[in-house]
Amino acid sequence: MGKLSPDAVAFYKEQGYYAPVPVLSAAEAGELRRQLEAHEAQHGRLQGPLRHKSHLLFTWLDGLIRHPAILDAVEGIIGPNILAWGSSFFTKEAHDPGFVSWHQDSTYWGLDPADIVTAWVAISESTAENGAMRVIPGTHKLDQIRHRDTFAAGNLLSRGQEIEVEVDQSQARMLELRPGEMSLHHVRLIHGSDPNPSGKRRIGFAIRYLPTYVRQVVGMHDSATLVRGVDEFRNFLPEQRPDADFSPAAREFHARITGDHQQILMRDTGRTAAA
Repeated sequence: MGKLSPDAVAFYKEQGYYAPVPVLSAAEAGELRRQLEAHEAQHGRLQGPLRHKSHLLFTWLDGLIRHPAILDAVEGIIGPNILAWGSSFFTKEAHDPGFVSWHQDSTYWGLDPADIVTAWVAISESTAENGAMRVIPGTHKLDQIRHRDTFAAGNLLSRGQEIEVEVDQSQARMLELRPGEMSLHHVRLIHGSDPNPSGKRRIGFAIRYLPTYVRQVVGMHDSATLVRGVDEFRNFLPEQRPDADFSPAAREFHARITGDHQQILMRDTGRTAAA
């Protein structure tokens, strides 16, 4: 599981994505879903800032961002010294109008250089039927494209951002995944996903990995978790692991860290929080 072949790495470098990558067993994926839904049954769905950097709140997500099979694959793309900078749940309920507009991840993150990969881990199946991610191959070779903010209802992105150029959707490729598989995509790759008209819930967890030499260039404070190797650059403040699931200490630390993160993501909007 996890480790990419030379052909897979070459495909990623040429196309800007690679999928599927098996990283979890069916039992592991099922246990993650059980943990999430047990929390939701007691506390409600993870919304607003709780959707983001959720690995700071739950021990089972802290374990997921460090999973050896995931990191083996990521190491093949960005090398052995790896930071987990962010994470986000992308959940679409059954018959959910929620969607992700065509965008590049790099638009508002303030990170340089753009040697960043997202590992999108399927906790449920992600299919054409329930709104799987679509990508436009090769677009990671483009420079940063101008985006417009829409803050549209149902858009799962922080600012409802969408690129200002026309997307040739005939070139799109859909990344269907079984529970326990993941896709990898470059921070500049144009991608998005449609609503979920099906009766099946779609649960994905996106982890943003970067090599330790990447810097934050627009924010005063930013943090990340070293998950493999050594950090000789120390461009990010270190993050503390959750002492227990959704504990008061974990929630206090998470609130402080995501507050700093929101200032970066929402700069120049007059808003303080993402969806």
